[in-house]
Amino acid sequence: MLKKILCITGRSGLFELKSYGKNMVIVESLIDHKRSPAYSREKIVSLGDIAIYTTAEDKPLAEVLETIRDKYEGKPLDLELIKTDQQIDEFFAAVLPNYDVDRVHRSDIKKLAKWYNILVGAGITEFKAEAKEEQQDSEAAKPADDTPQDGTASDA
Repeated sequence: MLKKILCITGRSGLFELKSYGKNMVIVESLIDHKRSPAYSREKIVSLGDIAIYTTAEDKPLAEVLETIRDKYEGKPLDLELIKTDQQIDEFFAAVLPNYDVDRVHRSDIKKLAKWYNILVGAGITEFKAEAKEEQQDSEAAKPADDTPQDGTASDA
């Protein structure tokens, strides 16, 4: 699901990818549901491509969002409770204990909390469903077992 959810530099909120155009994509705001073009000159990032730095391997954003959802029972976060530096650190340490403190900035954590609230407000609470769909799509694109792999036809 997160592959179709986009953040666009210079615009607040999150957007759902609706269609493609020449040198642009059509997006719909998850907040007010207004559609608008996003041009190729704008920095557009899919949430499915974002990962959080940890002291081990980077953690995909979908897994972090699922951890937040599970910890807070799918309810929106009270952003008033994560305003001070100490509150932000405590919140994220509870969600992802081994995050890299030097590379994950508090502003990133605040943005993540806002994104989570936007997603929950839009009714998006399944963050990993895309992986299953992608696997099914790639399996559907594979040639049948009786099709020769070198592109030649058989005389059977």
